[in-house]
Amino acid sequence: MPAPDALAEYRRKRDFHRTSEPSGSGGPRDADARSFVVQIHDASTMHFDFRLEVDGVLKSWAVPKGPSADPGAKRLAMPTEDHPMEYADYEGVIAPGEYGAGAVIIWDEGTYRSLATDRRGNEVPFGEALERGHASFWLDGSKLHGGYALTRTRGGKDGERETWLLVKKQDRHASSHNAPEPRRARSARTGRTLKRVAADAAADRS
Repeated sequence: MPAPDALAEYRRKRDFHRTSEPSGSGGPRDADARSFVVQIHDASTMHFDFRLEVDGVLKSWAVPKGPSADPGAKRLAMPTEDHPMEYADYEGVIAPGEYGAGAVIIWDEGTYRSLATDRRGNEVPFGEALERGHASFWLDGSKLHGGYALTRTRGGKDGERETWLLVKKQDRHASSHNAPEPRRARSARTGRTLKRVAADAAADRS
């Protein structure tokens, strides 16, 4: 289960009387199948949100250019606050004036398994690997497949903002494919584009 204050920052930033986002009351879904989700978020700056289930919450990074299947493409990943597990199902429009206002679609989703080991090759808990600043994992999604790694490149001390890199590993799933142009991308859950999600939300309000 998540620590009691794991979602404090998430909740502090949101007014749940106004936003359609989940407040977060659940916990881990299935200890044997940890989930991941990649959402495209049309906020003040368009970006991909990459989220991994870790210790009952979704550890989250904003990836401006989106994940790549090309091992030579190093994607900047900026950590954001932990999100509740229910956020893996979120697709909709965050209300104007709220934190992160804009449309959200679920671009990819699936499960992952940890490949995190120490220098001797011994498996280490995934959360501990992230704390140390490097974690490898295998994705089984509808669009993303194979090995990836997150590596902290700056920060984590004295209040300095962290930056990470998300990199595809060289394996049979490696290719030259990058994430699509966000406005043309379709939801893995509903097939909708960001424009359609926004239009549907407007229709619901009318």
